[in-house]
Amino acid sequence: MSMKTNKIAFQGEYGANSDMACRDMFPTMEPLPCQTFEDAFLAVENGDADLGMIPIENTIAGRVADIHHLLPESRLHIVGEYFMPIRFQLMVMPGVTKEEVRTVHSHIHALGQCRKIVRLNGWKPVIAGDTAGAAKLVSETGDRSMAALAPRLAADLYGLSIIAENVEDTESNVTRFVVLSREAAPAERSGDEIIVTTFVFNVRNIPAALYKALGGFATNGINMTKLESYQIGGKFTATQFYADIEGHPDEPHVRRALEELRFFSEKVRILGTYRAHPMRSAFQN
Repeated sequence: MSMKTNKIAFQGEYGANSDMACRDMFPTMEPLPCQTFEDAFLAVENGDADLGMIPIENTIAGRVADIHHLLPESRLHIVGEYFMPIRFQLMVMPGVTKEEVRTVHSHIHALGQCRKIVRLNGWKPVIAGDTAGAAKLVSETGDRSMAALAPRLAADLYGLSIIAENVEDTESNVTRFVVLSREAAPAERSGDEIIVTTFVFNVRNIPAALYKALGGFATNGINMTKLESYQIGGKFTATQFYADIEGHPDEPHVRRALEELRFFSEKVRILGTYRAHPMRSAFQN
C-alpha cells in the first residue's frame, strides 16, 4: 500500500475509541476525525486519508449496522483488522462529585454497555454522536450536572476529571475494527498464521439456494466464522449476506468453495483478504 497523506480516518472526535485504535495499530500515522461513517469512507475514497479505521462489531452491542451497508457500496477494500478491549471512564468537570451528576452523555452503544452504573445512580442517559464528542460537550458546556462516558484519552484531551474507572458492565467488552484502503492488498500466508477473507453475496432466487451456495465451504473443510444477512433496497425479498472465512482465495479448497458459491449466487464480491488479529482466536473458542 502506498501512503500519500500518512493520515487514517475515523468516525468521531479526537479521543474516541476509534481514535485510540488508530494510534494503537498505526502509531506513526495522523488520525483524521470525521463526523460520520460516511465521511470517513469518503475521506479514504477521495484521497484525504490513506486508510480508514472502522468499527464493525462489538461483543456486547453486536454489529455496527451502518457499516454492513456502507462497505459493499463503497470502492474500498479491507486490508486488516484490529480487536480492542473497550474501557469506559465516567468523566466530569474538575471538582464535580458523583452526587452532582444528573445526566450522562455518550454514544448509544456506550450507554448500552454501561447500563448498570447509569441505572444504579438514577442518571438520565443522553445519546451523543460519539464517546469523545460527549466528553468535548461536557468540557465546552461546563455544566456540573453533566457527565460523559468515554475513553481515558478523552479526559486528557478535554481537561475532564475521571470519577469512576472502567464502568462497563462486563470485562469481555471488545470491539473489532476493520482497516480500509482504496487499494486491495491481499495478504499472503506466513507460517501457520490465520488469513481471513471477507465477502458479500446475493443468492439466486431458487429453492435451497443459500444451503447450496454454502455447501462448498462445508465439503472443503473451511471455517466460516461469520454469516449475517440484511435487507437491501428497502425490500424484504432482496437479501445480501456478509461472511468471514478462514483461508485465502488462492488456496485450492477455498477456490473450489468460492466457485460453488458463485454458481448459486447472483453476485459475489470479495471485500478483503487480510491477516487475522492475534486476539481473533480468543473469541472463537
